[in-house]
Amino acid sequence: MTRKLVSRITVEGLDRAPHRAFLRGLGLTDGDIGKPFIGVVTTQGNVTPCNAGLGIQAAQAAASITEAGGTPFEFTSISVADSMSMNHGGMRFSLVSREIIADGVEAVVRGHAYDGLVTFAGCDKTLPGMMMAMVRLNLPAVFVYGGAALPGRWRGKDVTVLDTYEAVGAVMAGDMQQAELDELERACLPTIGSCPGQFSANTMAMVGETLGLAPPGSATLPAVDPQRARLAQEAGRSVMRILERGGPLPRELVTRASLENACAAVAATGGSTNAALHIPAIAHEAGIEFTLDDFARVAGRTPLIADMKPGGRFLARDLHAAGGVAAVLKELLARGALHGDCLTLSGQTIADWLSSAPAADGEVVRREPILATGGLVVLKGNLAPQGALIKVAGLKALRFEGSARVFDSEEACADVVRKRNYAAGDVLVIRYEGPRGGPGMREMLGITALLYGQGMGEKVALLTDGRFSGATRGMMIGYCCPEACDGGPIALVREGERIVIDAQAGTIDLDVSDEELARRKSEWRPPQRAPLTGVLEKYAALVGPANRGAVTHRGGVAT
Repeated sequence: MTRKLVSRITVEGLDRAPHRAFLRGLGLTDGDIGKPFIGVVTTQGNVTPCNAGLGIQAAQAAASITEAGGTPFEFTSISVADSMSMNHGGMRFSLVSREIIADGVEAVVRGHAYDGLVTFAGCDKTLPGMMMAMVRLNLPAVFVYGGAALPGRWRGKDVTVLDTYEAVGAVMAGDMQQAELDELERACLPTIGSCPGQFSANTMAMVGETLGLAPPGSATLPAVDPQRARLAQEAGRSVMRILERGGPLPRELVTRASLENACAAVAATGGSTNAALHIPAIAHEAGIEFTLDDFARVAGRTPLIADMKPGGRFLARDLHAAGGVAAVLKELLARGALHGDCLTLSGQTIADWLSSAPAADGEVVRREPILATGGLVVLKGNLAPQGALIKVAGLKALRFEGSARVFDSEEACADVVRKRNYAAGDVLVIRYEGPRGGPGMREMLGITALLYGQGMGEKVALLTDGRFSGATRGMMIGYCCPEACDGGPIALVREGERIVIDAQAGTIDLDVSDEELARRKSEWRPPQRAPLTGVLEKYAALVGPANRGAVTHRGGVAT
């Protein structure tokens, strides 16, 4: 063992007799107490399919830790799933839960003085929350994603829950019968696991593997694949090897170069826009300043090479069969779009790991790019001086010009969309939904899916200082900074004004002079809102801007 065990502070010495007594109450022996203490944390819960299978995997990892000479301590964290909080006030707690997870894991691991950590997570905010905790703690650690669900089959084709979201809009538009929607609802999610497209969970699983925090080959393994037992067992053995070697620790893995690799992986696969929040937040824990501008720089030089839903044709299961994350990264490395000297969890470089990886199959992972630049684009202009984000993967047109329809909440816009009281050429502006203004930065999949289902996904645009699901597609621009509650220009837009969006040029502008915007800003006052209490009060008081990851503390000390 090359490092002093942190856990010894709890068990060594005369005055630690009570501590040892508590451990004996758990059934531990002298031998167990003398071994390294390893936390095994999951977001296991039966609140959604995403996290329902994690407890079994944690037990398998714990057994391997015991076999490898450690003493495991299993505990759980919370999860707030976007699936169940969608379209109502509960969504304000989704992004907040990322911070609660990171803070809670830190509290348990530091409070109990564990020597290492294995983390399991299954849905959108649980993945970055666990990774943030790992980097913050900087102990020997391994991250394992719980895996995606298998797609359902309906009327001869693969379907996912996104099809059901969009089908709601189709029923509203009269293009689908209620009975068809009922069939689809029952068919679209046949197994446990996360949403199977390149949505937020699968995107962040790819980020974890690319950063080196997760075992190679783990990000695309389906939730119900029998190889999951082997993966969980190997995670337990792996954390013990890292402890024995003394590394690599999370902050050796999370570097500026590896963060750029993670951005490239997201851009190359048309991944979730939420990654532009989570990657800077993970960087923040390592003391690295990494913003939406850094994400934009990498995305702008990275080709879109994976044909993944929602913008493309394939699912996580298909990417796994085509070689997984390694196949994407190998193609990027060959194109000079990846830093090959970054470390993986095993201590070898990415270049060494990828030397034996499969080549692009030409279908799921293309040899010729779908787009010359990545599937996500950062827009800037007088409406978003600090940036806004759009997913262009699958878009038919990259330019849109229309008239503003202004809403000061998600509910106000949703009511109009449900009634179809809008028209082609409108730009639906939803504001005061940012990290601080919401608070909680709600995602708008409910509205964007309705628009697509109503056949209007690219006939209107949507602009918000809130965020989107990884399943969102169409002319949808989110993460607008500065947010409205901070007096950002989105707060100054008036009904009927012209907005020009050009994803090719990377611009978004309101057809109003700088002088007029300055005059409006001088007269602007934030709207009154109901008093906040509890976790939302604390979050609104602490949270920073979206372009810096919407973080709530000053960050790690740079190493």
